[in-house]
Amino acid sequence: MTLDATSSSLLRARQGHEHSRVTYVELFFDLVFVFAVTQLSHALLEHLTLGGLLQTTLLLMAVWWVWIYTSWVTNWLDPERTPVRLMLFALMLAGLVLSTSIPKAFDTRGLAFAGAFVFMQVGRSLFVLRALKGHSPGNYRNFQRITCWLAVSGVFWIAGATADAGWRLGLWAVAVAIEYIGPSLRFWTPGLGASTTSDWNVEGGHLAERCGLFIIIALGESILVTGAKFGNLPWTSVAIAAFLTAFIGSVAMWWIYFNVGAERGSRHISRSSDPGRMARLAYTYIHLPLVAGIILVAVGDELVLAHPGGHTDAKTAAILLGGPALYLFGNLLFKRTTAERMALSHLVGLALLALLLPAVGIFSPLGLSAATTTVLVVVAIWETLSLRPSRSHAPAT
Repeated sequence: MTLDATSSSLLRARQGHEHSRVTYVELFFDLVFVFAVTQLSHALLEHLTLGGLLQTTLLLMAVWWVWIYTSWVTNWLDPERTPVRLMLFALMLAGLVLSTSIPKAFDTRGLAFAGAFVFMQVGRSLFVLRALKGHSPGNYRNFQRITCWLAVSGVFWIAGATADAGWRLGLWAVAVAIEYIGPSLRFWTPGLGASTTSDWNVEGGHLAERCGLFIIIALGESILVTGAKFGNLPWTSVAIAAFLTAFIGSVAMWWIYFNVGAERGSRHISRSSDPGRMARLAYTYIHLPLVAGIILVAVGDELVLAHPGGHTDAKTAAILLGGPALYLFGNLLFKRTTAERMALSHLVGLALLALLLPAVGIFSPLGLSAATTTVLVVVAIWETLSLRPSRSHAPAT
């Protein structure tokens, strides 16, 4: 199947193996999700309980899903065409409604959140169906299946929004499960059958770059939280130490992903004979724990800046250890997928974080944050040094 554009088509023109560039309108679209990530971290800070964590996780899964689906769509459609741009602007407006509803999604703005989400998912898919008709029969049938799945999940989103708080989490969990199971089952639909990964003929370099940009968005939110909090504090030696620790942690996370993983992943998917299969696993699913880990680290940085000294309570310890662990685990899976080996440095980093768990009681919040940041720095340095002699072969470490 080819997706070459014609004069009447809204599809991107594919020119051999040349990398399709990320357009300015795609970057403009991403600005909405800078706000969404900020809202998610603040929502977790305000509800730092198990229930709050479950709710924030579900909302993050929804936010990530609507963004990654749009990135798949702009991999096929040409954002330089006016109808596609107008579609993205409509999604941006709905995305702002969705983002502003996050803090009260399980309270008074459930219908606003669910309505915006369903509009984005179903509305975008209907637009793509129209764009693909007559130009890409295989992908047109693929989006018929996708639209059916999203319509079914939409019923649960709206039902949850109109239900009381006791039912909302459960109904929305069912909706998220439908959304996430769909690609793994290749959107099997009665009467339409199942898609094949060859139907998902993505340009791998473009999708890899889009996901890398979302990692930048999440890291940028972490730096934004750190800077805003530090700017409102007295600049004592302890506050400065907490600020530097948070910044070094952000740099280490950037290094762990972008120094090796991002470039190798882009190269691997661009050369893959089945880029759709790899895009589904490595980018659609595995990047979610990476983003979740960054958000948890941002929450931990704000907690430490607010209360750097004294006893480290269980909630703070869980955030400070869980964020880096989730981020390293996500990177481990991503690099395992793109290099087909386990990254030893990441396994050691996870083991070091586990060793910190019994010693939590002897650390202040700042001390524990410094310890977890040190682990991230060790992983970054280890991976960099181990690849230096044979970087051209890019083995996993």
